[in-house]
Amino acid sequence: MKMLIVEDESKTGEYLRKGLNEAGYNTDLARDGTDGLHLALTTNYDLIILDVMLPGLDGWQILKSVRHSGQSTPVLFLTARDAVEDRVKGLELGADDYLVKPFAFAELLARVRTLLRRGRNGTEPTTLSVADLELDLLRRRVMRAGKRIDLTAKEFALLELLMRREGEVLPRTLIASQVWDMNFDSDTNVIEVAVRRLRGKIDDSFDTKLIQTVRGMGYVLEAPDPE
Repeated sequence: MKMLIVEDESKTGEYLRKGLNEAGYNTDLARDGTDGLHLALTTNYDLIILDVMLPGLDGWQILKSVRHSGQSTPVLFLTARDAVEDRVKGLELGADDYLVKPFAFAELLARVRTLLRRGRNGTEPTTLSVADLELDLLRRRVMRAGKRIDLTAKEFALLELLMRREGEVLPRTLIASQVWDMNFDSDTNVIEVAVRRLRGKIDDSFDTKLIQTVRGMGYVLEAPDPE
């Protein structure tokens, strides 16, 4: 799942991005309102975490524009503005939740998971399944043939990407940008190592292999055709 953080305070923004990445989510960070609105309107996010006081455009303006565009993406205001009228204003403009700084990260994460559970008007799936492999997006849990499989945050993100694009060959450049938020460097084997480790957990102990290498192109996850 992919989130947008719009936060101009550098330390807070990096703290949020690091914590959410470690929890298994992909994040983009915008440091002013103009960039935040551009990303919100041009990228498909599962959740937006939004400050109110921002350079360029403030959080109120961003939320108005997002809702005016017809987007129902869940929005969580995270701000130092703790007056009742500010909370009411945020919710009336279309925010889904309002959390006041300073905050405990555990509470933020709980609210994030609650908003994701609601999804976009209940239309977003909360589990992904391919053959006997199941990925629970909310509980961050993976099962295969009824057996629990423990993954790191990056392994989970990689598996989620492969399952969302089931049957599609994903080039290394796309995997690098989506999972590691970096440009692909042909001199590094980080992707090959990650795929090898993921295979070791979800494929090696099972007769049916789901992750395949397409030489010269990338990787694909798909269930084999029934004979």
